[in-house]
Amino acid sequence: MDTNPIKQQLYDFCQTYAKDRVTRLQTQMATLQESLFSETKSSAGDKHETGRAIMQLERERLGQQLAVAEALTQALTKVNINPLKGPIGLGSLVRTNKANYFLAISAGECHAEGGLVYCISPNTPIGGFLLGKSVGDAFVFNDKEITVLEIL
Repeated sequence: MDTNPIKQQLYDFCQTYAKDRVTRLQTQMATLQESLFSETKSSAGDKHETGRAIMQLERERLGQQLAVAEALTQALTKVNINPLKGPIGLGSLVRTNKANYFLAISAGECHAEGGLVYCISPNTPIGGFLLGKSVGDAFVFNDKEITVLEIL
């Protein structure tokens, strides 16, 4: 089966988003690590220890964000962009009367060949509503009726 070129473009967009996020966080971690190692004991004493503690907290925060970013990359390995038959699932490109959605990871807006598409995770509120729907199904989200027009 041939892959839809728009879905390939969206998948590539999500991959780039996830990889860029991991790279950015790894760079921040390396910079912070360098700062931690280059800190020398100064006569300020308490200020020095407070600064190290703050850097350590920042390192933990970055570590958590990096784990989430790496999980995004891992989640993309489960996305099938080949044509799907049946209801909306992971890897579906969904056209509705309100917007277009690609169910993969939450990577934001992508201006693809077919227009603006929101790359979303099935775990998002709208993703949860879309999962399992078929063409013609409708649901209400944020006081707006959304109808599934096409599933690619």
